Amino acid sequence: MKNFSTILVAVDFSDSSDNAFQLALSMAQKFTAHLVILHVINEPIDLRGFYVPHISYEKLEEEIVEGAEKMMQSFCRLHLDDFSDFETAIVPGMPYEQILQQADDSGADLIVLGTHGRTGLDHVLFGSTAEKVVRKSKFPVLTVRLDEDD
Repeated sequence: MKNFSTILVAVDFSDSSDNAFQLALSMAQKFTAHLVILHVINEPIDLRGFYVPHISYEKLEEEIVEGAEKMMQSFCRLHLDDFSDFETAIVPGMPYEQILQQADDSGADLIVLGTHGRTGLDHVLFGSTAEKVVRKSKFPVLTVRLDEDD
């Protein structure tokens, strides 16, 4: 089996990404690999020019970033007791594009991400970040589906 030195795991703080994270952490420990924990802030719809009471677009962006940073800190405190070879990244953009870009920038040998397992109309309307990453990645991608029993 290939020895991975850098593993990128994408998290959206859902049960599905938590499941994928647990596997990525286990692999990072097994291979003594550096773990990159990525959260992508899906860019909100540009509301400039529309009336949105009590908040500016810039303030909304700031609050989303601050919220994501707090969630990441909490996530790391909860899950990374004795593992220190990691870094976090929070970036805005299209999730699949940023996952691929960050994997490239960090020199990842493996991308790990959860999949929600959408089917039917949900899949057609929302697409699948995991599917796009798998199709476009030059790196190995491990997708982890959340079991219904979890």
